[in-house]
Amino acid sequence: MKAVTMADVARLANVSKSTVSQYLNKRFDYMGEDTKKRIEETIRELDYRPNIVARSLKQKSTTTIGVIVANILHTFSSQVIRAIEDICHESDFHVIVCNADDNPVKERKYIEMLRAKQVDGMIILPTGDNVDIYNEMFDEKYPIVFVDRTVGEIPIPSVILNNEMAADLGVQHFIDNGYKKIGIITNVIRNITPRRGRVNGYKKALENNKISINEQYIKNLEIGKVQEGLKDLLALEEPPEAIIAGNDLILIEVLKYVKSKNIRIPTDLAVIGIDDVSFSTFYEPALTIVEQPAYEIGKKAAELLLYEIQKKELHGENAIYQFEPKLVVRESSKRIGNSVHTIE
Repeated sequence: MKAVTMADVARLANVSKSTVSQYLNKRFDYMGEDTKKRIEETIRELDYRPNIVARSLKQKSTTTIGVIVANILHTFSSQVIRAIEDICHESDFHVIVCNADDNPVKERKYIEMLRAKQVDGMIILPTGDNVDIYNEMFDEKYPIVFVDRTVGEIPIPSVILNNEMAADLGVQHFIDNGYKKIGIITNVIRNITPRRGRVNGYKKALENNKISINEQYIKNLEIGKVQEGLKDLLALEEPPEAIIAGNDLILIEVLKYVKSKNIRIPTDLAVIGIDDVSFSTFYEPALTIVEQPAYEIGKKAAELLLYEIQKKELHGENAIYQFEPKLVVRESSKRIGNSVHTIE
């Protein structure tokens, strides 16, 4: 069947093609109600679908952006995506979401695919290992914003959490509750900035409270090895009394392990997670969390990118927009007794 064109709609509705175009672009300022109704009915009758590709070529814009997340399983990622989609929807922009699985090869393929589809810009939670392609996009003045991570000296605007503060809040809360043997578990993803920042914040909080740093209490593990690492921690001659889980996926692995070993929280082991989880309030006991303002971070990233796209200029080269975390205190971090569960 021959595709229905804008000219067909204009002919049947007895209006000009420019009037149909104005209707499709919602420019109704000088359009009568009868005309609008006639065009609407004609579009419905002919089942007309605008040619998006042709419109994109004419306007030199696809009104589409790409979002590449490092790991879509993180609660943080889904909240950031939601915020980006909300802001883009308000500006009639579409969003294509890609999951890189923290894999630089996948990330590169997605960047190339999105550019081939001529998306107007990208928001990337970068793996950090595609510096050449990041620099290439920057040199071309291609609209791009980083989220959650910075990459070396590349002057691309970044929207991030104050990661040192996130760990500091958790450690300080433990210390204020009488804990001194405090461990931290982060995950292995090369040398990304959130992990470095959280470990640095952990160490600085201990030093500021004149508590010596025990390197045995610091674990940097793949997600699949978190439970084994926690077992090793609790088997130490002087095991930690409290644990900072470096992100939501690590927290879930910690909770799986303590449940399987009948370790009581917080009596045997106090726990604080960085990143919220959906069940934090109704888990028993309720979980103390260091929350990221994930929605606000995603919103800011979308606003920056749309500014670059619509204003055709970079918004604050090398600018870093840093958001502060918030400690939400619940039962999992309270001091109860002095016993620590030891694994045989």
